[in-house]
Amino acid sequence: MAILLFISVLLISACGLIYELIAGTLASYLIGDSVFQFSTIIGSYLFAMGIGSALSRYIRSGLVHRFIWIELMVGLIGGFSSALLFLAFAYTQAFGLLMYTLVIVIGVLLGLEIPLLMRIVREKYDFRDTVAHVLTFDYIGALGASLLFPVLLVPKLGLVRSAMLFGIVNALVALWSTFLFGSELAKRTMLRAMSAIVLIALCAGMVNARKITAAAEDNIYADEIVFARDTRYQHIVLTRFKDDLRLFLNSHLQFSSRDEYRYHEALIHPGLSAVPVPRHVLVLGGGDGLAVREILKYPQVESITLVDLDPEMTKLFSTNPMLTALNKKSFLDPKVKVINADAFPWIDQSTESFDFIVIDFPDPTSYSLGKLYTTTFYRAVARHLSEQGFMVVQSTSPMFARDSFWCIAETLKQTGLKTYPYHVYVPSFGEWGFVLAGTHEYEAPTSLPQGLRFVSTATLPTLFQFPPDMAPMNVPANHLNDQVLVRMYDNDWKDISH
Repeated sequence: MAILLFISVLLISACGLIYELIAGTLASYLIGDSVFQFSTIIGSYLFAMGIGSALSRYIRSGLVHRFIWIELMVGLIGGFSSALLFLAFAYTQAFGLLMYTLVIVIGVLLGLEIPLLMRIVREKYDFRDTVAHVLTFDYIGALGASLLFPVLLVPKLGLVRSAMLFGIVNALVALWSTFLFGSELAKRTMLRAMSAIVLIALCAGMVNARKITAAAEDNIYADEIVFARDTRYQHIVLTRFKDDLRLFLNSHLQFSSRDEYRYHEALIHPGLSAVPVPRHVLVLGGGDGLAVREILKYPQVESITLVDLDPEMTKLFSTNPMLTALNKKSFLDPKVKVINADAFPWIDQSTESFDFIVIDFPDPTSYSLGKLYTTTFYRAVARHLSEQGFMVVQSTSPMFARDSFWCIAETLKQTGLKTYPYHVYVPSFGEWGFVLAGTHEYEAPTSLPQGLRFVSTATLPTLFQFPPDMAPMNVPANHLNDQVLVRMYDNDWKDISH
């Protein structure tokens, strides 16, 4: 019996951590990832567990009976927590309130459970061994959950099904306990019936999880959702309205097929056309293949290396007919080599040299993204530039995130590069900015590839002119040990949203 009880501790610990990881991940998907937010979720959970542990002293009798009821409550609340949060974000303004309420309730319940189990086991086994084994299995459960969550649960099941699966685990532990302690339970039949009801509810939720997320996403996104998937790194959603395809990553719009050509032509051609003989090109990010499509318009380019973190992203844009039509099957071109890796360590380890480097990452909404906008990263990238080469950085909006835009420009400048900021108007985004950088002077190209729809030699010089409301600002650079850019970005867009 002892080993079964300790396995119960392992499962309980794993379930509790999974629920909090799901809450933190959902928050990052839906309202923006931040260290503060994730840390407050985990901190609130641990604090609530402490409250639960303190309250457990007032439970003096019927320990097994109460343990089973608490386990069923954890399974029901935790199992449906992800679905409730999705629906709350879609239909109410109470996402944050509900998230922290669920975190605290689950934490209190789990804080009650572990001391109760220790007291139940203590009545049968030596106290010293009980404490050692309970804590050991508690920590093993936490480790198992932290490994399973990103590797298996999110990419294979998604957030809603993952929560319900572990809710089922909680309910099974409760049912299992009715047999382990059957001789001590006066109302074991009722407890088994309640366990069965909770299991049926959670299994029904598992079966209908896609309908739940579809109901939420239909209200979050204005257009028809044609594709949605959770990966290890992000939540990918593709919507369609008539001929307009839109890509969202973690609920942030990445492009609209109606005007993405403006963004991608501006990203590539001002810099690449200024390189005398571009042979080798590197793209960091850009997992949609649209930047690569523009680069392939230069016949003299011999190789294009694309480094993107998410294999699901590059696979989607290599195989989905709607998307390969948009990027002209750019990933299937023999010149293109796709590498799925974190750009930060990859650029440090690579020994290759490139004539043009494109840095097309999502905006610095988190510290994990912010590290890719630091002096440390830009210095590492600059080491791979050939003598004639330039690099270009997607740099958010100089209109709506003015501080952030000029912080990126200043960060590049502090690496010793000459910088040439410019901007374009993209209807889906508004004014959007880029920074071109190199070791030598930039001269606007006198010729461009045929067939461009937006960039031209006549209008190119105007892209580098900034009106007073987007003019340069005196802001600090972004460093790896002090990512001021992430805080600036959060403040810039918070001001716009209010």
